[in-house]
Amino acid sequence: MRASRLARVALVVVALGFCGYGLFARWDDTRDALSRLSWPYAGAALLAGVLGLGAWMLAWRRLLAGLGSPLPLRAAVRVYFVSQLGKYIPGSVWALVAQMELAKEHRVPRDRGASAGVLSMATTIATGCAVAAVTLPLTSPDATRRYWWLLILAPVFLAMLHPRVLAFALNRALRLVKRPPLARTAGLGTMARAVAWTAVGWLLFGAHTWLLVRASGGHGFFLATGAYALAFTAGFIIVIAPSGVGVREAALTVTLGPVLPAAGAPLVVALASRVVLTVADLAWAGAAVLLGTRHPVLAEDEAEPVGRPVD
Repeated sequence: MRASRLARVALVVVALGFCGYGLFARWDDTRDALSRLSWPYAGAALLAGVLGLGAWMLAWRRLLAGLGSPLPLRAAVRVYFVSQLGKYIPGSVWALVAQMELAKEHRVPRDRGASAGVLSMATTIATGCAVAAVTLPLTSPDATRRYWWLLILAPVFLAMLHPRVLAFALNRALRLVKRPPLARTAGLGTMARAVAWTAVGWLLFGAHTWLLVRASGGHGFFLATGAYALAFTAGFIIVIAPSGVGVREAALTVTLGPVLPAAGAPLVVALASRVVLTVADLAWAGAAVLLGTRHPVLAEDEAEPVGRPVD
């Protein structure tokens, strides 16, 4: 992927194909949903989604720096958002592989790049479960009954974010694939900052959902935030669906029912959310491609263990 432009183009084309599938699989319903929304609300929701993705990128960048490979902001944007197109391909591994290989251009060893990616996903899912566990039992009994198994995992996932637990798990995994242990692991300060940026992202994604709910005649910021956190987590865990297509919409529809009693309104929000966040992903990826790279691709034996300083 680093050496072949064709491989990168192929990844993007395949990802865009699945991205299009996510948008057009239910195009009649999606078009109807968009036509029923207020465009100012939809625009504000798009802005919140763009900012939420930016916050998650900063969490990943913080983790990578904590592991010993700080990246300049420009490089971090390029690596993170181009690789995120891989999440539209079934299975969560593609985004991680792309992220690992693109980071290699900036002297980030593969082991470290993979570890930062795994830590980023673990932080996102753990905090997402926590957000849902705090908000949904008080606002959506239906969602609590149907997705109780995700909510009780929240304290377990949060405990697993302790640096000692993470260090043990990552080094154990590296040993299984016959790789040396990490020379440096993320400390408590690094994890705290990463969790904070991730939580900011969840609040922004909650704002995006709440704006779409308001556009459909509903209310309830905390319910909207918990609903999206639950839907995203469920879509991520069921990895066969590209970017959680279908799973996320089903969870949102169930959770938003209490505040959107009008027939079809929860589905309108769910489908509109899919479109808005897909556009946000594509906007970031397009900006990342336009940024390009100022650094030459490094051969395997030229890679250094530590990345360039943070801006």
